[in-house]
Amino acid sequence: MENKQHLAGNKAIEKIKELAEDNICMFCTYENNRIISRPMSTQRIDDDGSIWFLSRKDSNKNMQIADNHEIYLMYLDTGKQHYLSLNGTGRILYDRDLISDLWKPIAKAWFTEGKDDPEITVIKVSPDEGHYWDTRNGKLVSMIKIAAAAIMGNEMDGGVDGDIRV
Repeated sequence: MENKQHLAGNKAIEKIKELAEDNICMFCTYENNRIISRPMSTQRIDDDGSIWFLSRKDSNKNMQIADNHEIYLMYLDTGKQHYLSLNGTGRILYDRDLISDLWKPIAKAWFTEGKDDPEITVIKVSPDEGHYWDTRNGKLVSMIKIAAAAIMGNEMDGGVDGDIRV
């Protein structure tokens, strides 16, 4: 049976950092009542839970955020069997110092002029709630436990999951 641990405040932010920091997520916006998703690299997560991304000024996601600030983020690490989904609010910023602070060399693949590229914007996502699933044992042990539970006819101890409120 899964262990439920609902987290709020600083504990929720710690879990977000643990499962999302420096990872790729499916970054979802809304357009015409439809979810539009694309992979995005998390640049940083602040102590208040703010999640930062770099984006092109003329991108569809920036236009979608301008129309509807609701954001949905999905993180998964299948190797560790960690999963996180977050709802939040997105905001587009044009702060050159912040862009410089968030810049990582890999971003040059999208912004060919480097951190001074005039097309770069920053997206700040302020999460408010979500849900996480976190196995304690990683993929291999989890797969063995699933197989053993199936053979024995027992319910599997799947780790811990719970709601997050920031």
